[in-house]
Amino acid sequence: MTLQELRYIVALADAGSFQRAAEQCHISQPTLSQQVKKLEEYLGAVLFDRSLRRIAPTPVGEQIVASSRLILEEANRIRAIAREGLDPMSRTLHLGIIPTLGPYLLPRILGAIHRAHPALRLLLREEFTDALLDKLESGVLDAALIALPPERERLRAEPLFDELFYAALPRNHALARGKHVELREFSEQSVLLLEEGHCMRDQALEICGRKANYNDEIKATSLETLRQMVGLGVGCTLLPALAVDAVSVKARGNAVAIRPFRKPAPRRRVGLVWRQRSSAERTLLTLAATMRANLPPGVDPAR
Repeated sequence: MTLQELRYIVALADAGSFQRAAEQCHISQPTLSQQVKKLEEYLGAVLFDRSLRRIAPTPVGEQIVASSRLILEEANRIRAIAREGLDPMSRTLHLGIIPTLGPYLLPRILGAIHRAHPALRLLLREEFTDALLDKLESGVLDAALIALPPERERLRAEPLFDELFYAALPRNHALARGKHVELREFSEQSVLLLEEGHCMRDQALEICGRKANYNDEIKATSLETLRQMVGLGVGCTLLPALAVDAVSVKARGNAVAIRPFRKPAPRRRVGLVWRQRSSAERTLLTLAATMRANLPPGVDPAR
């Protein structure tokens, strides 16, 4: 039993197809099939159900694939330890980020990261929180920038900053006449939400309460769409602080008003998460420290 054979069965479990797994492993399909069969004979167990349209691990195969992931992760740790004498920031990281954060944080922080760590290569992926955490647990991603807590086991979370939420209102709305908005009064308005899957939708439901007056006619895929709907007078919405500057610039001269909530104002905590005992932990701790040292205006460093 070799590490390469373990990589093959993990790839097959993830791909669900001998052809796709072979392409990912850069070998031919017959070679992959032979190697998987060889491992099954060695273990004396059938690891995959080949009768299904999508190849899937058998019950015993699921356990062996899970153990294989751990073994491969530890093998990566060994390689990382061997490189400790070299620059831990000279590597490639696969980094995920949620859609309500990516467009507003990355343009303001990537330049500082590149200047501090020119040998660090970041490959970015923007997806919903659950999809990012699935890819993080499976090893597709090294880390993810999300709203904390991650609500998954075996993950380490490094808090970065706290971000206030603001009220986005039609400019002629009664609540836009004051300098601050009461959360209770805001929750009584027609509140627009992002579609299911966005963690910010769940945060809005928690902030405003499940019985608030939500407008179910529109379920937007982005904060920009919500802004447009507010400008048309369809309803009100919540916007995180980093989105407020961008939205405020676009809102000048149109029908959107941005107002802070009266204290204690709702907020979210953003952090960097990765697998416990990750081979890239030293790199990720340094990356988190660099991010905290170069936060854009409008957010508070996590204490």
